[in-house]
Amino acid sequence: MFKRILFAHNATPAAERALLYLEHIARTESAEVVVLHVYEPPERYLATQGYELLLQQLEAVAQEVVNDAVEHLQRAGISALGIIHAGAPAKTILETAQDEKASLIVLGTRGPSNVTDILLGDVSTEVLRYARCPVFLVP
Repeated sequence: MFKRILFAHNATPAAERALLYLEHIARTESAEVVVLHVYEPPERYLATQGYELLLQQLEAVAQEVVNDAVEHLQRAGISALGIIHAGAPAKTILETAQDEKASLIVLGTRGPSNVTDILLGDVSTEVLRYARCPVFLVP
């Protein structure tokens, strides 16, 4: 059913928890996993000296996040590859899901803020609302 899973990894504890569920789903479905990390360059520093160095550092950290997840999945016997993109997270996740022909999107959420209110966050809400495939959210 799920042959290609997009894992939107934002380097949070919720994403680390989602990785465990993702591993189980990917193994059960014999699915390939695309690990995506989207980072947002801080445009307010665009005109400052050293902005290029800041972008290089952001990209290096993003690549490390992706590499760690890909290596974890590959050690578990799951076919995985990694992608990093700069941009607006929700829009980039949705575009990448389309480009990669994902049959499932997995991402972490902020989790419950109290007993009656669950805050999904702007990114997970937008992905859930506009995705063209099922979305699995992990608090």
